[in-house]
Amino acid sequence: MAGTVTMAADLRNQGARGTARPATDNPQPPATTGHPQRIAIIGGGPGGLYAAALLKRLDPTRDITVWERNAPDETFGFGVVLSDETLGGIEHADPVVYEALQRDFVRWDDIDIVHRNIRHTSGGHGFAALGRRRLLEILHDRCRTLGVELRFRTRAPDADWLAENNDVLIAADGVNSTTRETYAHVFRPHVAAHHCRYIWLAADFPFDSFRFEIAETEHGVMQLHGYPYAADASTVIVEMREEVWRAAGFDEADPQESVERCAKIFTDALGGRPLRSNKSAWTTFRTVVNDRWSHGNVVLLGDAAHTAHFSIGSGTKLAVEDALALAACLEEQPDVPSALAAYEEERKPVVASTQRAARASLEWFENLRLHLDQPPRQFAFNLLTRSRRVTHDNLRLRDARFTEAVEHEFGCPPGTPPMFTPFRLRGLTLRNRVVVSPMDMYSAVDGVPGDFHLVHLGSRALGGAGLVMTEMVCVSEEGRITPSCTGLYTGRQAEAWRRITDFVHTRAPGTMIGVQLGHSGRKGSTKLPWEGKDEPLSEGNWPLVAASPLPYRPDSQTPRQLSRAQLTDIREQFTEAAWRAARAGFDLLELHCAHGYLLSGFLSPLTNLRTDAYGGSLEKRLRFPLEVFDAVRGVWPAERPMTVRISATDWAEGGTTAEDAVEIARAFAAHGADAIDVSTGQVVAEARPEYGRSYQTPFADRIRQEVGVPVIAVGAISSWDDVNSLILAGRTDLCALARPHLYDPHWTLHAAAEQGYEGPGVAWPVPYRAGSRRPQTGRTDAPKPRLSLGG
Repeated sequence: MAGTVTMAADLRNQGARGTARPATDNPQPPATTGHPQRIAIIGGGPGGLYAAALLKRLDPTRDITVWERNAPDETFGFGVVLSDETLGGIEHADPVVYEALQRDFVRWDDIDIVHRNIRHTSGGHGFAALGRRRLLEILHDRCRTLGVELRFRTRAPDADWLAENNDVLIAADGVNSTTRETYAHVFRPHVAAHHCRYIWLAADFPFDSFRFEIAETEHGVMQLHGYPYAADASTVIVEMREEVWRAAGFDEADPQESVERCAKIFTDALGGRPLRSNKSAWTTFRTVVNDRWSHGNVVLLGDAAHTAHFSIGSGTKLAVEDALALAACLEEQPDVPSALAAYEEERKPVVASTQRAARASLEWFENLRLHLDQPPRQFAFNLLTRSRRVTHDNLRLRDARFTEAVEHEFGCPPGTPPMFTPFRLRGLTLRNRVVVSPMDMYSAVDGVPGDFHLVHLGSRALGGAGLVMTEMVCVSEEGRITPSCTGLYTGRQAEAWRRITDFVHTRAPGTMIGVQLGHSGRKGSTKLPWEGKDEPLSEGNWPLVAASPLPYRPDSQTPRQLSRAQLTDIREQFTEAAWRAARAGFDLLELHCAHGYLLSGFLSPLTNLRTDAYGGSLEKRLRFPLEVFDAVRGVWPAERPMTVRISATDWAEGGTTAEDAVEIARAFAAHGADAIDVSTGQVVAEARPEYGRSYQTPFADRIRQEVGVPVIAVGAISSWDDVNSLILAGRTDLCALARPHLYDPHWTLHAAAEQGYEGPGVAWPVPYRAGSRRPQTGRTDAPKPRLSLGG
């Protein structure tokens, strides 16, 4: 963490000096420069208290007051889990607090997943927890020793007054922060509710692991999250979707009845013992995000600034790490504005990453029902890797025996990573699960692929992927995106493609090559991306057609709405291109129905406003894309597979939803699609994607589980560890990677080498075999440091 090392060095040389002082009756104007001397903190949770202790320890002359409206021992929940990373930061910043925590921590390594009366245990995870009340007691004692004034059962003065009369106002007042709402016009908070209800309870015995237990009831699926936090107590969280909660009657049950019913539902996990509450109530988790974290000398900390779902146990962790970073920045920076800017710059990316992981975990539990029929060990592996923080390789290091058992159940031969297992689509067998995703190169002349395409696709075929896909190949001259797009609307183009498929089949035996057919629709007649992405050509434009006469951007050309006769013509263009593709030797054909191009434009309600048989309901919007699919399938060789790429969400209000995507996939599968290539977005210019590692995979996962059709996952899958994790968890069948293959054409070969794999799932071209081991770099046998000398 930037700044923490410097702060820790300072803290090691300071004693715990200072005594408590009475409240200041005549506040002096706050300092405008230098380090803050007068600090007010709203909220006496772990984050606010720890920030107070750190700031007081850094400068015992500071006047620090914590305002907490509740009593000292009044708190929500029972146990708190902290990671080794967070504990390391606490140890360096304040050994006194660390030692106190150490004496009360309960530690364990195992996670138990119990589903359908089968328990699977994974070890090596390393947890530490203690009671939330005990944590607060430790921080109360530390603050009092250092001279921080703690005002309990006292509502804080107005934020404006505190800001005017202090150098810094730290708002650590939780998820319902009044400070955040006071300055909402500046912080610009976004609060999202979710689909599950949960209740925070406790049991008077210690679990011997972190336990996840699934209950399939007559009302729906419920789950228990439990972990020990003391020698004689455990936290128990019961969670279920809103509709299950209502069907089970919990919406009408009184608090005690809810507690008793939860204990009865999970009687096996609890050994028949009761549960207890702490003013517990059913609630819905809310994800809090703020555009800004500071305003003048007011700064948000912990849940006031951000929340992360309890299923990854990061709420207190993030608040404590916020406190460490804020204290460091206030000490290191020359003034308060610089410090708050540095704090926000440091913490926001870290928190955003954690929130993405938490969102993935939250959504996995929301959609738990989709995974219930997985093989038992795969279900357990899927649960453990749900947030993408724990991966296949990481889990193998923690618990090799468990991971090997999952691989064996999946069908991996000994020593074979999941990504190097074969996969069959119709009459085509892919030797591994890696796909070189379609990537537009914009390098053709008159639609003819040239030497660049031969080298581009040929080098990636030599690189070991099971399947290499072309860019979107256009079915007509008017269907191009740019003047430099490839096509399959002339015999000359087909001959040029044949040269490339022949190279792949003869020089990279075992690698298959697929063609993606599409039509640009309203996104055509544009400049090359590096000259102006999605900008219309300055000259030489051609007329555009689309489902409806809607320009892609305000400065884009307005397309003509396609007539019935024109729809027939375009369908024939697709079939003629498919016929040429078959003669050109392609092994697989993908129909491009994504990213706002012509067929995608029919599917989305944002781009299809037709009132005829091809617009309106989803069934009608599907009509023309399905007609094209059927026509292409009719001329494409029966033994060769066809896939369809879709945008599973438009990332825009009123657009295609995840539920729509399931029905779209179901329709194509019913018409004979062998797999669905699941992408998202790029349908409307105002889309706001939620980017992140493997961010599109949940859409593929849902389609795979609900429709039962093979899927190709794509989107920010960047490592072989990601591929192994997604395949083994059963979230996808194939993984398509684009940018990694631009960075490294031999990505798959290198993935095999780095995992020590030399089996049939990948083959080094004979002329390249000498390079199948990583080259030596520098010396690694130098003597290691043995002494650390203090200055």
